[in-house]
Amino acid sequence: MERLNRTSCPAAKQYTEKIIQFGEGNFLRAFVDWIVWKTNQKTDFNASVVVVQPIDRGMVEMLGEQDGLYHLNLQGIDKGQRVDSIERIDVISRGINPYAEFDAYMKLAEQPEIRFIISNTTEAGIAFDPACKFTDAPASSYPGKLVQLLYHRFEYFKGDPAKGLIIFPCELIFLNGKELKRCIREYIKLWNLGEAFSAWFENHCGVYCTLVDRIVPGYPRDNAAELCEKVGYEDRLLVKAEIFHLWVIEAPKEIAAEFPADKAGLNVLFVPSEAPYHERKVTLLNGPHTVLSPVGYLSGLDTVRECCEDPVIGRFVDKVMYEELMQTLNLPEAELRQFADSVKERFVNPFVKHFVTSIMLNSFPKFKTRDLPGLKTYLERKGALPEGLVLGLAGIVTYYKGGKRGDDEIVPNDDAAIVKLLADLWAAGDVRKVAEGVLAAEFIWGENLNAVPGLTDKLAADLALIQSQGMRKAVESVL
Repeated sequence: MERLNRTSCPAAKQYTEKIIQFGEGNFLRAFVDWIVWKTNQKTDFNASVVVVQPIDRGMVEMLGEQDGLYHLNLQGIDKGQRVDSIERIDVISRGINPYAEFDAYMKLAEQPEIRFIISNTTEAGIAFDPACKFTDAPASSYPGKLVQLLYHRFEYFKGDPAKGLIIFPCELIFLNGKELKRCIREYIKLWNLGEAFSAWFENHCGVYCTLVDRIVPGYPRDNAAELCEKVGYEDRLLVKAEIFHLWVIEAPKEIAAEFPADKAGLNVLFVPSEAPYHERKVTLLNGPHTVLSPVGYLSGLDTVRECCEDPVIGRFVDKVMYEELMQTLNLPEAELRQFADSVKERFVNPFVKHFVTSIMLNSFPKFKTRDLPGLKTYLERKGALPEGLVLGLAGIVTYYKGGKRGDDEIVPNDDAAIVKLLADLWAAGDVRKVAEGVLAAEFIWGENLNAVPGLTDKLAADLALIQSQGMRKAVESVL
C-alpha cells in the first residue's frame, strides 16, 4: 500500500498560504483544518495552512512525509442520520519546526498573503516567560515566538497597516484572546520593541477570544488498518472525531467577512461575547472529562464511553456533572440540564472511541482551568467541598505517581517541573505530604490551595483510600 503524499495522490489540491497554525496535533487537524477545508469547498476562501510546531518535539516531520495530507473519519448522528465518513484533508501546505528551521519560520512573516494565525498549544501554552529573549531562535514560549514573527513582519513591510494579522487562539482558557494579548504586550515591553511596533500591533492586528468544541479521540488505533484499506493509502496521520462541531468567535462582522466559515454551512458563530458559551461548555463538558479520565483509567476502563456506561463510574460522572458542576453555573437549570444531557449523548457516541489517556495530557493545568473554579464556587454556595471533584483531583495525583496498571506502563505527560514534583512527593510515601505539596505548588495553581477550607484533609483522605482499597472503592465511597 502506497504512503499518502502529494506524489502518490496527485488529486490533492493546492491553495494560497493564508494561515499560520501553531500546533500540529489531532484537535487542530480534525477541527480547524477541516473547517478551512470545508470553507474552501463552499466559498472562494482558497486558503492553505502552514503548520508551525510550537515545542521542540512534535509531529512536523511526520506531517512533512505526507506533504500535509491526512484523512479525517467523522462519526456520529447528525439530524437523526448516521454519519460515518472519511475524507482526505488537503489544506496543510507544509510544516515548519522553528527549533530546526528558524529562518524558514521567520520568512513566513514576509509572505503578503498571510492573514490569520491560529493556535492550540494547550492551556499551558499561553504564558509569559520572562526568561525568553528576543534573540532566542526561537523564543521558548508560544507568545514569544508570535511576537518575534509579528515584529519581523512589521519591519519587513515598514509598518504597513494592511499587513496586520488576525489571531484566533483556540486554547481552552477563558478569554484566551485577552490573555494572549496581555502576554504579547508584556514581551513588547520586556524586549523594548518600541512605540511604533506597539501601535501597529494594537491598531492593525486583532486578537480575538474563541471557544472550540469537538470531541477528537485522535488516531483510530482500533481500526486504522481497515480505514487505510478503505482509502487505499497508508496514513499515519489518520484522525477520528465526532460529527458535532462548534466554533464561537468573539469578533466583529468584518472579521467574519474575511473568514467566511459561517457562510459555508458550518457551526461557526461570530458573536459579541463568547463568555456564556465558554462557561457552559468548559464546565459541563471539559470539567467532567478532566476528572473522569484518571478515575476511569485507574478503575480499569479505557474510553469515555466505557466510563459513562459503567454502573459505578457512570454514576460518578453524573454526580460530577449534574450534582456538582451544574450547581456552580448561573444559567437557567432547564437550559443547563438540556446541555448536560446532550454532552452525555456525545460521551457515549457509539462511533467514537475516545481513550481517556489522550485526555490526560497536561492534567494539572486542565484541572486548574476546568474544575478548580467550580470547586471553589460549590464550596462557597454549599458550604461543603464537592466530593466528586476532589476525588477527581486525587485521581490525577495518583495517576502522576506512575507505575503500572496491569501490563500498561503509566507515563504522565505534563510540564517537566510538575512531573518531577509529583515524583519527589510520592517518593516520600506519605499521602498527607503528597496532598500538602501538590496543593502548595503555586507554579501550578497561582496560589496555595492548602488555604481552601478542608481541601488538604479531603485530598489526603482520598489518596489514602485509593492507595489502600483501589479507585473503584474510593468512587463508591462518594456515591
